[in-house]
Amino acid sequence: MKPSEPQGPPPSARILQLVTAGWLAQAVSVAAGLGIADELAEGPRPVDQIAKAVDAHPPTLYRLLRACTDAGLLTELDGQVFALTETGEALRTDGPGSMRHFAMWTGLAAERQTWTELARSVKTGEPAFAAVHGHEVFEYMGAHPDVLTVFDKAMTEASSQIIAPVVAAYDFGAFATIVDVGGGRGALLAAILAANADAHGVLFDQPGVIAAAGGVLAGAPPGVAARTTLASGDFFASVPSGGDAYLLSNILHDWDDEPSRRILANCREAMAPGGRVLLVEAVLPERPVRAAPPAGAPPALTVSLMDLDMLVLNGGRQRSAAEFAALLGQAGLRLTRVVPGGFCSVVEAVLG
Repeated sequence: MKPSEPQGPPPSARILQLVTAGWLAQAVSVAAGLGIADELAEGPRPVDQIAKAVDAHPPTLYRLLRACTDAGLLTELDGQVFALTETGEALRTDGPGSMRHFAMWTGLAAERQTWTELARSVKTGEPAFAAVHGHEVFEYMGAHPDVLTVFDKAMTEASSQIIAPVVAAYDFGAFATIVDVGGGRGALLAAILAANADAHGVLFDQPGVIAAAGGVLAGAPPGVAARTTLASGDFFASVPSGGDAYLLSNILHDWDDEPSRRILANCREAMAPGGRVLLVEAVLPERPVRAAPPAGAPPALTVSLMDLDMLVLNGGRQRSAAEFAALLGQAGLRLTRVVPGGFCSVVEAVLG
């Protein structure tokens, strides 16, 4: 006897929903790229006015907006007038919790076409990006600054959603010096330092990234910039020494186990006695999944799809707590606990 399933549409209809989800994603991405939500920020507007503002064909734009309405992003009023819903507000460039550029990124050829070679990756275990685009993902980004701009803004938007829950969930006040490895422009580190007035931070990333970090730190609460040291380099070679905590936020999911071990080993060698390694990651639930995720945590399907995205893009992976424990052990570290922090958790480790 087959396990019972929740009541819902018949299997064929459910399959249709699943396989056409890519169509919906592309429609949302196009709406984000056109700036539809920005045009509706001041209130409802008729489709002709929206089309003129975004340089689109009015009858065809109506078809797109109709689909976005059925997806819950817009409300259609009489006379082909459209307004934003609460969900649609998140597609505004300056909206609360904006995900506009993340939506745009998922529709770009750099991302979407890569997924067409998922079967290749499943068969070989190798990323698909180079096979599709002729370059590894980070080389491609360097040669396509327009794509890199969207990607950077997308990652900033995604990161901004995890900062407050992580800072609230984990006690960073125990550390005098926190080294943010691959910390980008420093938004997470700035939030941690703002909440822990006695802590000092070291923001470590590639030289070009560090050069752009001043803007975020300048806009941080008073005192944060003065307690932050900027350092640049390659985390595969070494990381700044003497930290009490080495923070890696969504870094290891970019890499398979061998390069991840090298990064972790460098943190182990650099950290002060009694130090910690703190991994901020969306943790895969143990399999088989037997319980609903904690409040605020992502559904198992979301993290599983993120795992496949890491695979096709760069050969990276999401990991379960058990997989993190094994990886940390191979780098001379020992997992001590996993602290749920909303979408991401803080995976804590000490010297093994």
